[in-house]
Parts: sequence; C-alpha cells; structure tokens
Amino acid sequence: MKFTASIFALAIAATQAFAPQLLNNNAFVSRTPTALNAAVTAALVKELRQRTGSGMMDCKKALVNADGDIEKAIEDMRTSGAVKAVKKAGKVASEGRIIIKSGDGSAAVVEVNCQTDFVAKDPTFQAFANKVAETAAESMPEIAELKEIFEEERIALVAKIGENIDVRRVRYVKGELLSTYLHGNGNIGVIIAGSGDEAILKNMGMHVAALSPQYLSVDDVPADVVEKESQIQLEIAMNEGKPAAIAEKMVSGRMRKFSAEISLKGQGFVMEPKKTVEEVLKEKNSDITEFVRLQVGEGIEKKEEMSFADEVASMSAGN
Repeated sequence: MKFTASIFALAIAATQAFAPQLLNNNAFVSRTPTALNAAVTAALVKELRQRTGSGMMDCKKALVNADGDIEKAIEDMRTSGAVKAVKKAGKVASEGRIIIKSGDGSAAVVEVNCQTDFVAKDPTFQAFANKVAETAAESMPEIAELKEIFEEERIALVAKIGENIDVRRVRYVKGELLSTYLHGNGNIGVIIAGSGDEAILKNMGMHVAALSPQYLSVDDVPADVVEKESQIQLEIAMNEGKPAAIAEKMVSGRMRKFSAEISLKGQGFVMEPKKTVEEVLKEKNSDITEFVRLQVGEGIEKKEEMSFADEVASMSAGN
C-alpha cells in the first residue's frame, strides 16, 4: 500500500506541476514557472515514452529527476532497471512456482511466473515469490492490488535476473479445517477446505493435484457445460450411424459419466479407484466444502522457440 500511496502522491504532484492555467486572454501559464518544471514538457514525456516503452508517470518522474535531460533520464531508467523490465514484459513467462501460505482460518495460493525453470529454482526468485505469498495470506488483497504492492520490487528483480517476472494469480480459501498440498517443486498447489479426518483431506489434496477436477460435486456442474457436451456427444453418436433414439440413450449415459469425471466427489478416488471420492469421505466421516488447484503456466500460450541448431541451419540455408 505504501507503493500505491507513493504513486498517488506523485501523480498529484506531477499534475499540479505541469497543469497549465487558462487566463482571460486565452493564454496559458504554468502554475509554478520554476526552471525544473519548465524543462519538462509534454513533448519530452511523450518522446521518453516512445523511446523506452515506460509508463507516463515513470517518464515524468525520470525527467523531473534529470532536470529535463532526456538522455540522462534514459540512463537513470536503465540503471534502475525500469527500461529493461518494460522490454522483458513482452516475453512469455510460463514457468515459475506455486506458493501456499496459511493464516488464521484461511490460506492463500499464489502463482509467480518467470520465463525458464532455471530461474524458477533461483533462491532470489523463490524469496520474492514467498514474500508475495506471505503478504497475500496476511491481508488477502485482490490480484491487481497484490501486483501493485510488489511492482517496484518486481522491476528490480527483472533487472537483476534478466527474465520477465509476473505475479499472475492468487486464490483464497477459508474453512473450518484446511489442508494444503504442493506437488513436486511447486508446479501444482492445492488447498482443501473441509471437516473430519486431516489425513484423508491431505490425500484428497494429492487426488486433486493428480486428476484436476473442475467442480466440487456433480450438482455443481453448470447446465450450459452439460448441454454443450451433450450436443457434442449426440453428434458423435449420429455420425457413428446410430438411430436418433438409440443415440439419445447413449448420450444420457455418457453425460452421467462426464459430470462425474469432472467433479471431485464424483471421481474415482486415485488411491482406491473402485470407490468414489464421496464414498471415501463418508467412510471417514469427513467432507470437503471447497478446493482450489493452481498449476504453473496453465492457460498460458507458450511460443515455440527455434532451437540453436535450427537457427544455425536457417542462417546457413539463407547464404
């Protein structure tokens, strides 16, 4: 929040410094016609933005600190890592770590991304990711606010490490009994909220990590999701040459299976596949009320990078 307050204060100061006042003769005059502010014009700010790709307020601040010297402002921004961070922002950050931190009756799971698994193992990156998760667990901010809190630190880390870094997602779970599970080196994180046997809830976290259910129970599967899949399955059956009446019966059976397969309680328990998760929970006098599962990079479109060998071959072919 200190960072937010600083930016807000800077915005007010910059606006007051640069905002012109209209006189009766339709002429404009600066409120504070000092040499410092007079040296920083809108044209300079625009040029600096075009040359660095940085935000307007960052450019204004850099120009004010450099007394309107655009070259010095660029040098200062490069030194601070601001320009490098902007350039790196266009790089796909699909690696990283999932971090889970628990508070009083709640838990937070955070995804922080980088570009390579090598950096994901870096102690400095991991310390940053853990700090983000700790702040999330303490005050439970939304993702936009969480990003804002750590923006300056993120930019500095990008400059140091040389890869794009992104605080991408955060989810919170509250409950009577919380169980958390991290798979591997933090590629998948699961939080389970429920009641009953702690050991079975821990196992359920492993199950969620392995089978990735989308909903808690069959009843939670939205009607539009069921309808869409039903139409797909009906078309498949009709294309197989089945009569309409038989196709509809086939689809009805398939849809019951479909809803069970994508809901946690309807799935076969990974450690006892002949029993459903719901059956296992009842046997252990336990229940699950909510769960969250995050996996590093899910939903991010990864660009296929040309290998060094292919790049050399391509260059040779062009000669």
